[in-house]
Amino acid sequence: MADASTILAKPPLAATAPARRRPLALDRYFVTLTVLPTFVVMVAIFGLPLLFSLYLSFTGWSPNQALLGGAFVGFDNYADLFADPVFIGSIGITFGYTTAAVSAQLAAGLGIALLLNVDLPYMRAFRTALVVPMMITPIVGALCWKLLLDPSHGVVNYWLGQKIIWLGQPDTAMLAVWLVNVWQSTPYVALILLAGLRSLPSEPREAAAIDGASRWQMFLHITLPLLKPYLLVALLLRTIFEFRAFDNIYAMTGGGPANATMVLSMFTYLASFVRFDFALGAAASWMMLLMSMLICLFFIAVIRRRDAN
Repeated sequence: MADASTILAKPPLAATAPARRRPLALDRYFVTLTVLPTFVVMVAIFGLPLLFSLYLSFTGWSPNQALLGGAFVGFDNYADLFADPVFIGSIGITFGYTTAAVSAQLAAGLGIALLLNVDLPYMRAFRTALVVPMMITPIVGALCWKLLLDPSHGVVNYWLGQKIIWLGQPDTAMLAVWLVNVWQSTPYVALILLAGLRSLPSEPREAAAIDGASRWQMFLHITLPLLKPYLLVALLLRTIFEFRAFDNIYAMTGGGPANATMVLSMFTYLASFVRFDFALGAAASWMMLLMSMLICLFFIAVIRRRDAN
């Protein structure tokens, strides 16, 4: 049984409870106060222009009118979009370009990551050199490749020994843009997958080697399944980036020739800042945003389904 001095030394619970709650409340207010300025700035920079573009997409606004002086036209701008064969063609070109570019980047990135995962002399130098194309500004790299592909003075035609108008023919323009994009973006995928390979456990491979599995069997049944989370991350990121590709196409072809490289971002740019049809450009940008969101939701559903299994 406790004596009287021990009982008197213990403070009552009612006296200690407020002292414990006060710091937690202050912490909550502190977090709110520190995050609020950043939130207000982000809303001002991104939220207000986004809402204004949504407003433009439902009006017939033109640059010679007041900021909110456009007449409400409902879904007429969206109807004009889907009646425009160039816009419809740009949707197919965008999905085709995105699929081809991301597939090539994943395949080449996985191959490069497997090669760089081997411990050989000077391998660190090769890993460092891999980052160089990714560090070049996209439009600078595209302009450099435009000079290399020049039909009269380009190095590529000199090496091939024939004169090919790479960026002036519909059947080769998209191929040239695709090659430049794969060259510049594959290192990003390779670095993600190389990090994944470096983090994989060695025990499953060692057990498979003891059981007599070949290297191909170990790659197909052990390495590749363990690497799926990294592949999904690379797939999601590159699909989002390639779906809104603009820099390379703007610098190399400008959407031509004959609209052969007219992706959605290029169509939106031309409608807004060349023809100055901001209402139609806003409608095109919102359609592009809607498609991007649907792609993201699809990937999120796939990832959640994989985690559930």
